[in-house]
Amino acid sequence: MKRISDFIYSLMFMGLVVVVAVCSLPDVRSFSTATQTPVLNGKLAQAFEKHYDKNFPFKEFGTNLWAAIDYSLFGEGRPGVVVGRNNWLFTDEEFKPASKPEQFQDNWALVSAVQAEFKRRGVTLVLALLPAKARLYPEHLGQNLPVVEQLRLYPEALARMQQAKIAGPELLSALQQAKAEQQVFMRTDTHWSPFGAQVVADSLAAYLRQTGHWQHGGANFVTATGSSQTHKGDLLSFLPLEPYFTQLQPPAEPVQLRSTAADEASQGDLFASQETPIALVGTSYSANPKWNFAGALKQALGTDLISYAEDGHGPLVPMLRFLQRPADEVAGLRLLIWEVPERYLNMPSDLSEFDPAWLAQLKAGEGLSERLALTAVNPVNAP
Repeated sequence: MKRISDFIYSLMFMGLVVVVAVCSLPDVRSFSTATQTPVLNGKLAQAFEKHYDKNFPFKEFGTNLWAAIDYSLFGEGRPGVVVGRNNWLFTDEEFKPASKPEQFQDNWALVSAVQAEFKRRGVTLVLALLPAKARLYPEHLGQNLPVVEQLRLYPEALARMQQAKIAGPELLSALQQAKAEQQVFMRTDTHWSPFGAQVVADSLAAYLRQTGHWQHGGANFVTATGSSQTHKGDLLSFLPLEPYFTQLQPPAEPVQLRSTAADEASQGDLFASQETPIALVGTSYSANPKWNFAGALKQALGTDLISYAEDGHGPLVPMLRFLQRPADEVAGLRLLIWEVPERYLNMPSDLSEFDPAWLAQLKAGEGLSERLALTAVNPVNAP
């Protein structure tokens, strides 16, 4: 059956290529450029590509049409997305094996080095290990399932945390229980919902109280619920169906925006000290204000915090950049919450901006010298 399906798929693809080629012939004949345009350095190819994109509107239709065939007949999208049931989409990063067998070990070595550095500084590191969307919503998976390596990732990381005595709650159970009340991840997005972010913030606060790492700070924060907005999930970009086949896309989903601020009665006490005892480092789960994770943490912990989360760099790069910040900037820090989606533990990070000697010193657990910290980042790439 699969061979027949593959054969039909190949025939349709070849047919579409032929149709696109025939329709593009008039635009190919109209192409002209300066006689001196060089060929060997790619200038001629770039000129033809620009001409083709500008004068051949059928290209967009062809892209949409092939995406519609892939999605409607075969339940597939572009590389980057896994199409599930009931209009659910998942990032394929939660399904694939690591690019190299030792990737988890390499990443965990950095996690352990970060823990040792904060211990040397007298700061408690709390790891908020976020379970994968595919792990939380297996009922919406289609025929594609995560590889065994991915299925083992979360429990293995939790076991490593316990072995290394890295503080942090087990968040999977809390999210599984909460999803019966509301959606904790967005259906067409890689990220959690604002409700999911609140569940994690409340779970972190409860864990810190129970373990004695932090009691409620005494400041009152209030979260206001804003208007409901239509959210276009980031995974829809891997289904290029717009504008010709938009109706085939998974339907838009609403997101109830939230914002958190200190109430007026507590503002005087809150800002009496210039030192902030808690910082947050993480990914777009924390950096994007749409999810209001930092705000939910402030309310749950009863204290202000400073977020050093970054969008688009994974969890390791923001943390390494944080370690290079001047001592006076993080004076008074007692607690560092590090938000880490589990899938990143199997993924490589671009650490080329960091001095290898600085990274080696960090991994060796010798304590970071001020001289190396100042030269660890290339000034061009520094945040």
